[in-house]
Amino acid sequence: MQKEVALTPEGQIRLEQELVHLETVRRREVGERIKEAKEFGDISENSEYDDAKNEQAWVESRIIEINVILAHATIIQSPKSSSKVNLGSKIHLRDVESGDVHTYQLVGSAEADPTDSKISNESPVGKAVMGAKKGDVVRVSTPRGSVIEYEVVSIKN
Repeated sequence: MQKEVALTPEGQIRLEQELVHLETVRRREVGERIKEAKEFGDISENSEYDDAKNEQAWVESRIIEINVILAHATIIQSPKSSSKVNLGSKIHLRDVESGDVHTYQLVGSAEADPTDSKISNESPVGKAVMGAKKGDVVRVSTPRGSVIEYEVVSIKN
């Protein structure tokens, strides 16, 4: 049984757009690459054909993955109160030791993208800050075994 997936409205839109692009543009492009590669002759020793078939497999598996995510998605509505960190919250965390301030949005795992400052509610930081209030200090265990303390500086929903 597939577990529910939490998505922000923006995350749902992004996945729907990616799905349309994969189904309409990428499928056609990959189909053309396969067709062109077949024209080179023997497909048993044809690296272009192998690459195109691998890309086709990736595109099709991503389409299935997105469909499953969307079918089991719970869309996160912004909470009316911004007194506690919740899914969808945009937060500023200050590293107690270094003083560095980090900005994140807390999202579901299907939407997490650390390069875009979107962290999963299932990540160590996400678990630690969930339900925290402004001014709270949370402790996060790192994979290396150390502990980092963050102060919740602000919460915006």
